[in-house]
Amino acid sequence: MATAIPSIACLGVIGRNNNPLHISIFTSYDPATNSFVPVRTALQFSLLLSSTLDVFELRARHNAAGGVGLSGDFGLLHAVDERLAAYGFETNTGTKFVVIVDMRGRRIDGNAVMAAGEKRAAAAAGAVGLREGEMKPVFKAMQNAYIKLLQNPFFDPDEHSPPSGRGGRRITSRKFEGDMRRIGESWTPGVTNL
Repeated sequence: MATAIPSIACLGVIGRNNNPLHISIFTSYDPATNSFVPVRTALQFSLLLSSTLDVFELRARHNAAGGVGLSGDFGLLHAVDERLAAYGFETNTGTKFVVIVDMRGRRIDGNAVMAAGEKRAAAAAGAVGLREGEMKPVFKAMQNAYIKLLQNPFFDPDEHSPPSGRGGRRITSRKFEGDMRRIGESWTPGVTNL
């Protein structure tokens, strides 16, 4: 018997001028073909990431009106459909991290030995959504990878997020891409450290 648990379908980093800096797309389990394929195309994920910018802006305005800080964990931004959900985090410099989770993306074989996080996720497979803190380790790991990138003396952040607001270059660091790949592939619900 196989159980499907949530997995990361896409990780996105959006610059302070709302320009896309990085997109990583991951495969998800497709029970119809019994294979792993991306749930959406790269263009569709790019549009989903762009659609989260409105939610970031609305919540930032709401938080500013209420006297709450403008940065931090925004939690669930929106449910895309019955399968995908977008979660967001904004740094104090305005860089946004977006995680699109596929609620049925990873297959777990009932006979296989499962890690503790996978056991909890399989037990809660009937539940809708994720618990409050499930994305915090992902955002922390993404922020750490981004900070490591910024510490590289050959990386110029202004080149990737120009003040003109007309966009910039995407992040092309192999180390950063590897960190994003590791984060997306190793996360399961219940994981506390990536």
